[in-house]
Amino acid sequence: MTVVAPKLTLERRLLGECELIISLDEVGRGALAGPVAVGAAVMDAAGARRRVPEGLRDSKLVTELRRPEVAARAAAWVQASAVGWASAAEIDEVGIMRALGLAASRAVQAVADQGAVLDGALILLDGNHDYLSKVHPTPLRVRPVVKADRDCASVSAASVIAKVARDTHMTELHGTHPAYQWDRNKGYASTAHRDAIRSVGLSPHHRASWAIADVPTLF
Repeated sequence: MTVVAPKLTLERRLLGECELIISLDEVGRGALAGPVAVGAAVMDAAGARRRVPEGLRDSKLVTELRRPEVAARAAAWVQASAVGWASAAEIDEVGIMRALGLAASRAVQAVADQGAVLDGALILLDGNHDYLSKVHPTPLRVRPVVKADRDCASVSAASVIAKVARDTHMTELHGTHPAYQWDRNKGYASTAHRDAIRSVGLSPHHRASWAIADVPTLF
């Protein structure tokens, strides 16, 4: 099946209505262990006239081997980028949707700290639900778009940047918790991961409030 490359059609149109787009996408939402991460990529009118980097796709459509180089090209292409995090403990405390909001808010604040002006900016959020506005301390203009990570190049950039950052984090955690094979499954529900949970129990990085034993194996 041919995978269509993401474009800047929507971004270019929206930049006629706003000064800046901050595109967001999450990774790690369905994992059993580790944080959830939200990538942010900043696009302005000048940036939207630049060619989309070679190989840029939604992170799920880029092989693990190629993701780091694609993420590096994406980060160099956009005006600023960042990754916001919410820990497994925060997910247990406030639930996954509010944790997504926390991670997204932190990502937005991180690009603001790099100089992105939030007044006049539009937040382009992958999905059909605005999980950001209820959490962020100041009002934001948020536009959820279904399949934005597939179709909108700036959101694809946020997606692959966040994916590489989270995968790297989970691989680092593997060093102190090798039984779960996080270097391979990145905290998701593989058979080996679930077998390790049954054998040695949960780590501090697991989302303990989830019904982990009942979660279907993903791969």
